[in-house]
Amino acid sequence: MIAILTIAALVSGPQPTIGHGAPSLVAAKASVPARGQIDPLTRPMATERAKEWLAPVPPEKIFGNTYLVGFGGLSIALIDTGAGLILIDGALPQAAPAIMNNVLALGFDPKDIKFILSTEPHFDHSGGLAALARDTGATIVASARGAEGLRLGAHMKDDPQLGYGGRWPRVTRLRAVKDREVLRLGRTAITAHATSGHTMGSMSWNWKACEGKVCKAIVFAASLNPVSADGYRYIAPSSAAIIRGFAASYERMDRLPCDILISAHPDNAGQGRYNDTPGACRRYAARSRELLAKRLTRERAGIEP
Repeated sequence: MIAILTIAALVSGPQPTIGHGAPSLVAAKASVPARGQIDPLTRPMATERAKEWLAPVPPEKIFGNTYLVGFGGLSIALIDTGAGLILIDGALPQAAPAIMNNVLALGFDPKDIKFILSTEPHFDHSGGLAALARDTGATIVASARGAEGLRLGAHMKDDPQLGYGGRWPRVTRLRAVKDREVLRLGRTAITAHATSGHTMGSMSWNWKACEGKVCKAIVFAASLNPVSADGYRYIAPSSAAIIRGFAASYERMDRLPCDILISAHPDNAGQGRYNDTPGACRRYAARSRELLAKRLTRERAGIEP
């Protein structure tokens, strides 16, 4: 049974309209420490990958109330519910100001962001959440396991990527949701889908967007890549829950209504920033199935991944 989480909109005044009445870009930086001071919540991470992940691309409307405000290598979605905005993922810490400015460029006020949904507790997707929550007042929404990692600001002990180490800004304003729980705000209902494997706390999200009488099912999929730090083995008994998680996630992706797929790393879903071809979610799962099968075969043969 799908649990229902109804959240009242705490919004006053008229809602923003695209291209009209957009506040100055300076507003996005209002809460950042004064010049000369280092902002601990946006201190750069993964600088060797940041150029690729944070390649600038213009914000883009996908369909109906759904937009992309992220980057060439990391997806960030924005949903206009009519009673506030919902953001999905936060990229690296240093990306927060650019995300805010992309929201502004569409004509929206970042202060209208009420919730930020998290796909996974990894720094490339959640590093910017603390700064975004501080500067917008939004609440971060994640799975219970995902919330643990976000509070810690580090990989969980059962994470295949634990060996990479590293920490990112901790998140404190959090709401944990269950698998298939529904978050309602304004005219939008977003369903949480546990898609563990890449991490045990990974959560994907889906909702319906409409233009007139035409509606499409949109899925923002958490990463499903079976990648790990050196020395990790998926064939180890301690990894059994991870393997079961992948299997359940594949079945979930196969069944989800999916007219438009957005993946946390866009290149995992195909060419372009999103995939609107039939069967996109099934192919997304199939890609991971194949990668995991190859990885397990190599490990059983004693070949380094």
